[in-house]
Amino acid sequence: MALVSLSLPSSCASNRLLAPSSPPSSRIGLPAAGSGSVALPAGRRAVQWRAPVSLSSFSSFLPSFFKNNKGKEDEEKKAARLKEELLAAIAPLDRGAEATPDDKDRVDQIARQLEEASPAKDPLKSDLLNGKWELLYTTSTSILQPQRPKFLRPNGTIYQAINTDTLRAQNMETWPYFNQVTANLVPLTSRRVAVKFDYFKIFSLIQIKAPGSGKGELEITYLDEDLRVSRGDKGNLFVLKMVDPTYRVPL
Repeated sequence: MALVSLSLPSSCASNRLLAPSSPPSSRIGLPAAGSGSVALPAGRRAVQWRAPVSLSSFSSFLPSFFKNNKGKEDEEKKAARLKEELLAAIAPLDRGAEATPDDKDRVDQIARQLEEASPAKDPLKSDLLNGKWELLYTTSTSILQPQRPKFLRPNGTIYQAINTDTLRAQNMETWPYFNQVTANLVPLTSRRVAVKFDYFKIFSLIQIKAPGSGKGELEITYLDEDLRVSRGDKGNLFVLKMVDPTYRVPL
């Protein structure tokens, strides 16, 4: 949905000697040190001793184990650094309404790097997605209305809520219009949904059934416990922060 306009190592072996099934050398006719050839008693088979299992397979596992852990830590540090860069880049842009083309390019580049480090690989299966999110930045002009005088733009907080348990979504403007729209979600992949809007509310009072053209798609490209990055089917970028994980979209 984009925030669509409301205006519309292999296993290690044990290091034990595997003892033979036959008795020790003194009981099976093995010669004393320095003797010649061995004459085994009739009916006896030569005993083959197994060499002890080397610890090399175990020790070779350790470097990869620590390497994997280090890689995970590095990925977390990278994501934390990129989140800080992204939030700093969008802070002065009035949710994107004041962004220049250069600003948009810079934000997009940081967002793409962050998306590669997303800890949630299947976001639609994650509980982290559920709740109410505040819009921090978008490139959607239908939401920002930058062509209007500033006092006629949506100046209050803009929210988007998603619930994967009920497959419902909701966009909410606050001051000055208080418009809302609700929608049904249809999963397309583990990170992309089709969105079909059902009702609009004008000034939070007047409910209107959404037209058949009220639809879109939304892809969750980054998700953690407090930040979400999404991309819509029209190429718009959305950056949101979690404000209420307990919120549920009305049915």
